Amino acid sequence: MKRFLYYLIWTLVIGGAIYLGNNYQLALEEQSETTFNIIPVLIFATIFPLLVGILLRLPKLIIDIKEKRPWTFDWVKGLAIVLPALYITILPLLSYTSVGMNLPFANEVIFFGNSLYTTTAGIVAGYVLLDSFVK
Repeated sequence: MKRFLYYLIWTLVIGGAIYLGNNYQLALEEQSETTFNIIPVLIFATIFPLLVGILLRLPKLIIDIKEKRPWTFDWVKGLAIVLPALYITILPLLSYTSVGMNLPFANEVIFFGNSLYTTTAGIVAGYVLLDSFVK
């Protein structure tokens, strides 16, 4: 029963964070339509999926923290999964820099815009980043 409540509370916290984040993104989009400044929307759309991925892994990390073993970092997982996913996540934001459109895969990712690809990559990067810390 204790374990059930633990995961239920985390489900409510994560669901609430996603709900509030979605509302905030909609407010940013409305503001960008009046100010013609899309950068705050892009910054939030880059950071928010990373935070969701971190939140999804956080309950298990808290359980792992209670164990009395030394921490290590799985560099293979970090380099093979987190870096490419993070690259795809921040590519729409980088497209507004001077070198942005010259980066590999920039045209493909920008063509799809702030889509499911960048959001999924952000969630994966956040989740696997915390998952790379191993006890």
